[in-house]
Amino acid sequence: MAKATPNQYVKERTVMSAPLVKLRLLETTDVHANILPFDYYTNRSDMKFGLARTATLIRQARSEVRNCLLFDNGDFMQGTPLSDLMVQSDSDCCKPHPAITAMNLLRYDAAALGNHEFNFGLQWLDQALSRAEFPVICANAITRMGENPEQDETLVPATVMLERRVMAEDGSAHDLRIGVIGLLPPQITNWDKFHLHEKLQSRCMVEAAMAHVPGLRDRGADIVVALAHTGIDPDWQMPNMENAALPLALVPGINAILAGHTHQVFPSSGDTPDHMDGRGIDNHAGTLHGIPTVMAGFRGSHLGVLDLDLQQIDGQWQVLGHSCEARPVETAPLTPPDRELTNAIAPAHDRTIKLADRPIGLTKAPLHSYLALIRNDPATQLVTHAQRAELEQNLQGTHHAGLPILSASAPFKTGSRAGPGYYTDIPAGALHLRNAADLYVFPNTLCGLRLTGAEIHDWLERAMICFNQITPGVQDQPLCNRDVPGHDFDVISGLTYEIDLAQPARYDLSGQMINPDSFRIRNLRHRGQPVRDVDEFILATNSYRAFGAGPFVKWPEDKFVYTGHLPIYDIIARYIQKSGETRHIARPIWRFAAMPGTRVIYQTGPGIRAYPDEITALGAVDLGDSECGFAHLRIAL
Repeated sequence: MAKATPNQYVKERTVMSAPLVKLRLLETTDVHANILPFDYYTNRSDMKFGLARTATLIRQARSEVRNCLLFDNGDFMQGTPLSDLMVQSDSDCCKPHPAITAMNLLRYDAAALGNHEFNFGLQWLDQALSRAEFPVICANAITRMGENPEQDETLVPATVMLERRVMAEDGSAHDLRIGVIGLLPPQITNWDKFHLHEKLQSRCMVEAAMAHVPGLRDRGADIVVALAHTGIDPDWQMPNMENAALPLALVPGINAILAGHTHQVFPSSGDTPDHMDGRGIDNHAGTLHGIPTVMAGFRGSHLGVLDLDLQQIDGQWQVLGHSCEARPVETAPLTPPDRELTNAIAPAHDRTIKLADRPIGLTKAPLHSYLALIRNDPATQLVTHAQRAELEQNLQGTHHAGLPILSASAPFKTGSRAGPGYYTDIPAGALHLRNAADLYVFPNTLCGLRLTGAEIHDWLERAMICFNQITPGVQDQPLCNRDVPGHDFDVISGLTYEIDLAQPARYDLSGQMINPDSFRIRNLRHRGQPVRDVDEFILATNSYRAFGAGPFVKWPEDKFVYTGHLPIYDIIARYIQKSGETRHIARPIWRFAAMPGTRVIYQTGPGIRAYPDEITALGAVDLGDSECGFAHLRIAL
């Protein structure tokens, strides 16, 4: 638990005479509709996370104190078949949205919008939020831009004032006004451009906070809490940042920050905390530039607990001290799920299982993602083939039809922060709708882009940031960059190429060029011929990529030849149904450039051991498990 001491400048006599109020702020963030500890992709009920488990911690944390507020920091309504498949159906059992049902039951005091709340469009969002029994806020998602943030018309209220009667330690009662502001990454208008174009605009989070926080103070807020759906970037230096918690901590008037978005934990313990001290970050104290801050992981993995010590000094409430922690649900024994919440979600849960179990075809071989970052992967290529077939059909009869169609996709479940169990693992045999959702876990839609060979090459360079630079001749170097999610590793079907890991990455995670003289992609070919810069292709990709997410380029309108409405997991399901039986064998697309005498360590899920022949085929050596439960394979380049 991180702690801070009272400010020393406060007059000692005043402090000793004023009643002390202890106010607890609880945070959930990035739940992503993981409500029950159930994996809808595998029909397993033993998941070690989920809001139902967090609910048990919420009830316990409330019982420990006199004054407590519960907040959610966004990304609560998207992320599992319970949300992405079920709420798209006509079933009345999912009205209200299961996440809203759970949050109403737990009596949230307020929630902020996250970027994934926009994945299904504004009409859907408005209908879902209409059932919320708590205020939902966001200061920088704007339906009409004003000359300044105060004049903006926001999609939902920018702020909320919570008036609470609180009890001091001496038993006296006091009226406290808690101002709360909601903020999210301004990149939402790019990431969900398909849904938001000409309907929604966004502002820089810091700009919005600088305008609205003084307004809360002017309206009588005694303290201000920022529900900031944003992460902690130690290298912050620009406006419109995606991860802006550090500059937000410098906004005058903010007393506490509840952060999120990056699925990390703050403050965190252990030898490798998610955020290192320095540049305004104090992981031990749980502060950013001295402002108490907490970030509660994702999928209901943690409950953020931030305690503020408040006293009135010269008629003004002051934060004299704090303590904060992110309480994990994965303890010994494992935190049990809350029974009342479980019962409330049961109708939607049962209906989701039935829907997700709908048969769509067969597979002759297993489809898994354990080795997707080190080999040509059948599961990833199944996605690219489905995208290509769909785009080819929709371009028939257009003047684009004669161009070669390529298809880009990435493995979406590759462990990382989600843990050693977060991998696709579909056995041979019957395929169901849940398997299509497992292969493609986001509700993106299909886009077609007309790109040059030079632009395709650049696309692949951006996808290569997931690998560390490898020094030739050095043994047992970690292959993958732990800060880059595996879903940034786009593979482009229809080409062949080599990846030279001796070169540093050309781009960083935000898409900034950091090594202009470096190129990792070598010998890029199409149908055996070198790809020239001036060659033209049609690339099938997803809407998230096409509109500039992560390290990738935001493409102008004249590059688009197709924008679809159907989620890609539905395209995959339809492709499998049409083919009936999948006999997918991965085609040779990419390989690592040879680096004699060099070995790397690849981290994957322990489930790979169910496929010993595939480990042998790679010439890999199983080194056992890490402390975090990942399997480590040694691979010669």
